[in-house]
Amino acid sequence: MQWSRELRSAGRGLRTALQAASAMLAPPGVRDLIPHDIAASGAGELINIPDFGTNPGDLAMLAYVPASLRSGAPLVVLLHGCGQEPAAFAIESGWIALADRVGLALVLPTQSEDNQRQRCFNWFRPSHVARGGGEAQSIRSMVTEAVRRFASDTRAVYIAGLSAGGAMTVAMLAAYPDVFAAGASIAGLPVGAASGAASALARMAQAGPDDRSAEAWAEQVRHAAPADYRGPWPRLSIWHGSMDTVVDPANAALLALQWRAVHGLLAAPSAVTMHGPARHEVWGAANRPSVELWTLPTVAHAYPVAVAGIPSAAVLPAGISATDRIARFWRLT
Repeated sequence: MQWSRELRSAGRGLRTALQAASAMLAPPGVRDLIPHDIAASGAGELINIPDFGTNPGDLAMLAYVPASLRSGAPLVVLLHGCGQEPAAFAIESGWIALADRVGLALVLPTQSEDNQRQRCFNWFRPSHVARGGGEAQSIRSMVTEAVRRFASDTRAVYIAGLSAGGAMTVAMLAAYPDVFAAGASIAGLPVGAASGAASALARMAQAGPDDRSAEAWAEQVRHAAPADYRGPWPRLSIWHGSMDTVVDPANAALLALQWRAVHGLLAAPSAVTMHGPARHEVWGAANRPSVELWTLPTVAHAYPVAVAGIPSAAVLPAGISATDRIARFWRLT
């Protein structure tokens, strides 16, 4: 595919691509679906935490606290996609319901239009994904504050995200492997796939670069981690719809290749199963795989749910709940 014209005007091209993602994930009206009734429902409380520590990325912090929260519970960070309202996304994707059921707190980092016009996390800018800097440090500070405030288990901190949030999720796992036990990327991209606006546009349209070996992809992760870090590496659940026209679905295969190489696993999956039309591949031990890949042939650029509740392009029915399966992979349920 030829991208010379887009790459010569990368800023405009990237904005167009991100606007497309934003429009799909948050069409007119979706940003108005802020769940004002969470606290009144008795299920839990959505709180704003303005002072959470060092915040070089200038993000905002929301947290969902279930009524059943207990000391020593796991903590989940959920990263929204472009243009999404984080609390609405947490409801639509089923994470609020799971937090109520399991009794764990959710951290909902929130991007602003002042930072990024389409309200996407800056996964493609090195200054925002490097350990100790930008948005990565802001999210790390939120984790520190949440663990302190909610007495969460530091050995059970997890992170998941959709689209730009999915790409930011794996960047966080790479930069802070000592913080997160596991993660989940939905319609995301590999660590190191892009290093600026031009390459972000190209990699969203066509996965790559395709001349990197598995070891070279793994080195992108290791390079982001502390120099003296020797593991263990976070486990990763990967989800991508084959009908995605915003982020090339081939990015999911590269992401699986990258993380199975990080874990030192063979190229061939240790098991492949079908769940209806969904294909599930795993790498690692049968009872606790290090990497899993879900390929959903009928899903576009969205978060997969079993049955859609509130009408939204941010989530699409896939006959399977990504949230429930991710929770099972992380051993939350």
